[in-house]
Amino acid sequence: MPEQRLTLCWISSARYSQPLDAAAARKWQLLAGLPGYEYYVIGFSSSLRPRRFHEHVSFYLLPQPPTSLLRYLVIFGLSPLLLCWLVMRRRAAVIVAQSPFEGAIGAAAKVVVRLLGRQPKLIIENHNDFEEDVFLQRSVPLPGLYRRLMLALARFAFRHADALRVISSSTAARARHYAPALPQARFMTFSDTDVFRRMERRLPLHEAVDIVYAGVLIPRKGVHLLLKAFAELDHPRARLHLVGGAENSAYAESLRQTAAELGISERANFAGAVSQRELAGYFAAARVMVLPSLSEGLGRVVVEAMLLGTPVIGSRVGGIPDMIVDGENGYLVEAGNEAELTAALRRIYAEDVTAMGEKARAFAEDFFSLRKYVDGYRRLFELALGQETVAEAEQAAASGSGGAPKERRP
Repeated sequence: MPEQRLTLCWISSARYSQPLDAAAARKWQLLAGLPGYEYYVIGFSSSLRPRRFHEHVSFYLLPQPPTSLLRYLVIFGLSPLLLCWLVMRRRAAVIVAQSPFEGAIGAAAKVVVRLLGRQPKLIIENHNDFEEDVFLQRSVPLPGLYRRLMLALARFAFRHADALRVISSSTAARARHYAPALPQARFMTFSDTDVFRRMERRLPLHEAVDIVYAGVLIPRKGVHLLLKAFAELDHPRARLHLVGGAENSAYAESLRQTAAELGISERANFAGAVSQRELAGYFAAARVMVLPSLSEGLGRVVVEAMLLGTPVIGSRVGGIPDMIVDGENGYLVEAGNEAELTAALRRIYAEDVTAMGEKARAFAEDFFSLRKYVDGYRRLFELALGQETVAEAEQAAASGSGGAPKERRP
């Protein structure tokens, strides 16, 4: 007899190309290898052209308009219909929503298909501070109204959810605030860590002088603070590499102007978006990676940098303290505190970074693996389907994440 497979419908605002980029292809290949499940993914196309194709899993991609408002209209207008059709046609057992806002779409579809005799489970993923991040990312018109609408959608979603996926202690706490009784599975967002594990350092850590920031260029990442702190650093050979796409073009331009005003334009390299392999190359030549975020769900680049034996300076926000033990594998600074950030940069050139890098690598090796990622989803699906108790899930989450390091207070 053929193997019986459960169908899952996945909905997110992620953008996919055809063929998939290397990281997305690796992620879906891994999940497609999890026995007993079949996946249908709703997301955005990389253009105005909708697409439907199969690459490891089946993709139904909506047209991607040029503005945020139009994208909201498309995803909230079209995806509920598509999701209901897929649930009814493919007899989906589980809906996975990759944020509380997509969760509202999943919840609406769940209500509708229940009237038609179907009862899928709903999983909501929480990757960040969904209440505040959008306001730290870009200018939002009518922010008060926008906030009330967002929170109403989130509450509606959590009310109809059956299980939660979180990525850090902070996202777990926020999700628990809205849905205290729901079971949670906790594991890191996907990273093709093999790229970072296979890369060899280009310079011994104690000889390296460059600083790397990795992430999109948006206000909540605090890159403007890093530029100012770097300008205060008395190390003429050091270069600052800002690796990431200009998701907020106005902010990216303001960063270039700030670099010029501070007299560091020739030492600040705006590298733009790069492949995972190129990013690994930057980490392999760096003395430190800096993530000065004002808000952060977890910050997978912390783990990626540490896999190259590179210490990390990060803000004491979100899930970053789950990964950095202050003074051991990096330094923690208060978010928005330029003076603390400058002091941490100076310390990274004065301390024994070799020992710090070894501890960083050891932590990262234990914290995340592709096996743990797949096992995390297996556990999450079982939770949603009622096949695992909450106590078992919490125990598995603690052991599967490698445990959260305890912050050592200076």
